[in-house]
Amino acid sequence: MDNLCCFNSVYSQFVGGRSSCSSGKGRGNLCPARYGFSLVKGKANHPMEDYHVAQFITVHGRELGLFAIYDGHLGDSVPAYLQKHLFPNILKDEEFWSNPRSSIFKAYEKTDQAILSHSPDLGRGGSTAVTAILINGQKLWVANVGDSRAVLSKKGQEMQMSVDHEPNAERESIEDRGGFVSNMPGDVARVNGQLAVSRAFGDKNLKTHLRSDPDIRNANVDSDTELLILASDGLWKVMTNQEAVDIARKTKDPQRAAKHLAAEALKRESKDDISIIVVRFKG
Repeated sequence: MDNLCCFNSVYSQFVGGRSSCSSGKGRGNLCPARYGFSLVKGKANHPMEDYHVAQFITVHGRELGLFAIYDGHLGDSVPAYLQKHLFPNILKDEEFWSNPRSSIFKAYEKTDQAILSHSPDLGRGGSTAVTAILINGQKLWVANVGDSRAVLSKKGQEMQMSVDHEPNAERESIEDRGGFVSNMPGDVARVNGQLAVSRAFGDKNLKTHLRSDPDIRNANVDSDTELLILASDGLWKVMTNQEAVDIARKTKDPQRAAKHLAAEALKRESKDDISIIVVRFKG
């Protein structure tokens, strides 16, 4: 219990509100990894709906890097909830150290159920999520729901660590649940003509036709592993994985790399909120 209380204390010191335009950076104490982030509000006429997590903490004498992008829709209540609760729900699970995959899977489901039970307070909106946990600078666990994406660079080659949950790709699952996928000319595919992702947290009105279970992947961080990019679709709508890796590799400062990626997305006329975290694993 003391360890969990300590974790909650450290985590709560870091978690705060979103910013419409901000950046920052940090580094590990026990491993050489460094991170930087950049968040830029899109051109839509509503408040910033992206939230992030980027922090190193020590739990049970081990160093964890916690990184996440939460891209909200129909409001910012759900991504704000995820920012505060998803990582604690993962790390509080008694199996985390022996079976991270199981803990991540259970916490995603548990957190979604909590969001749905609080829907009168949190509203009818929802959120994507892509999370990455770096354990002692050596093992990386990535999970996602929706179309926020994680991309790893090994020897300069991109490796996508997440799965874009798009309605057309999961049409059968949606239809089996009684929903449908619309493909209106000039628009993206949408679940029931509304949502452009097939998995999400929240979205109570669509939940019977949506999934919230994550895809989970892991990788060893070795001498070939250079960096990790987490970003909302404000980046990926206008940039390929390899283009993002090529830009990020040009500077060793991960905060500058994140800013460069955001600037390039704006230059390419991305209109959505843009949130980017770059983790560099070595100098």
